[in-house]
Amino acid sequence: MIEQTEMVVTNWHYHPPTKELTEESKIKSVTSFDVMRKRASTKKGIACRFTCVFKIDGEFVLEYVGENSYVIDFEDVIDSAELLRMIRNAFTKFNEKFDFRKLGTVLVNTSLSPLNESIIDLNAILPLLI
Repeated sequence: MIEQTEMVVTNWHYHPPTKELTEESKIKSVTSFDVMRKRASTKKGIACRFTCVFKIDGEFVLEYVGENSYVIDFEDVIDSAELLRMIRNAFTKFNEKFDFRKLGTVLVNTSLSPLNESIIDLNAILPLLI
């Protein structure tokens, strides 16, 4: 059995821009993804952490970090398709938390960039689940 924990926002550092936004203002964001192995005497799993940094016209505005875990029975075998589904679900939760928290910020009309799955090395993560 695979259980996903709640997405926990571990960091939300928002700094309102010092300049007024214009239509020419450029909002840029970079999202990174980290994975860590988790072990207990009766379960295995991974912890997923997403970090997104927003800048407006080169000025730091927001650093947002969210984490959640998957707890898996030892006898369950995870393949690359299941692992990708787990990562997608974690990113969906990360995105939902952002959509709620961005209200009241200058990022209210901004969305997270989609998850770039091409940079995720599933073959490097799968051994963490053995």
